[in-house]
Amino acid sequence: MAPPPPPPPNEDNSISHDSSSNDQHRPISTIVIIIAMQTEALPLVDAFQLTEDTNPLFPKGTPWVRYYGSYKALNVNIIWPGKDAVLGVDSVGTVSASLVTYAAIQALQPDLLINAGTAGGFKAKGACIGDVYVASEVAFHDRRIPIPVFDLYGVGLRRGCSTPNLVKELDFKVGKLSTGDSLDMTPQDEASILANDAVIKDMEGAAVAYVSDLLKVPVMFVKAVTDIVDGDKPTSEEFLQNLSAVTVALGKAVTQVVDYISGKSLSDL
Repeated sequence: MAPPPPPPPNEDNSISHDSSSNDQHRPISTIVIIIAMQTEALPLVDAFQLTEDTNPLFPKGTPWVRYYGSYKALNVNIIWPGKDAVLGVDSVGTVSASLVTYAAIQALQPDLLINAGTAGGFKAKGACIGDVYVASEVAFHDRRIPIPVFDLYGVGLRRGCSTPNLVKELDFKVGKLSTGDSLDMTPQDEASILANDAVIKDMEGAAVAYVSDLLKVPVMFVKAVTDIVDGDKPTSEEFLQNLSAVTVALGKAVTQVVDYISGKSLSDL
């Protein structure tokens, strides 16, 4: 007997998770929060009263840091890629994000991933400093491969897991997220971001989405706006100016998300 044909691709060329019905209705037990910067991570470590893992589950020599503990009947893990061994700065960007996401899923087998962090926002799309968004879709804006089909692979459009009840209850904004490895925005990046119809931009989200889709773990994205990309101030200046205050807003939002998740299944979100 011939094998059944593969399912037809989604018309919008995005890729969604295919968690089984049982997974959708089983109470969420273990969550992993992927977060790029120590400044973003530490308020949540305090909020959830987590402990740093002194015997890390990750390969020897990697700078990746895990904080863990129990919070409202959830096994909560915050994974931070750590500091660059040579330069001493946070290991931001898509390469670190994808590696640490893969390692965390393999080691911890979470029911849900949350990629939390700061992002740039577009005032033309209604974003303001301090706004918190849940990303409905994520895509890359700096992987330009102008060859048929490879172009779609480069964009890598993927959906976050569906959380309509959570978004309504917590009154978060919803918008599309675009990811690239540069803090600034070139004209080519801007054109791609506009094509992605993005409201916010970051340096990790689409990489986390790629790995979560590969290993079939649902993921949601919680992003707080530190800078207005299409505003008058230089991005780097505005980012540093607002980072501390916006990190507080991010910590509050992620705590609300985890509080809401406690005792619920994916289908409840």
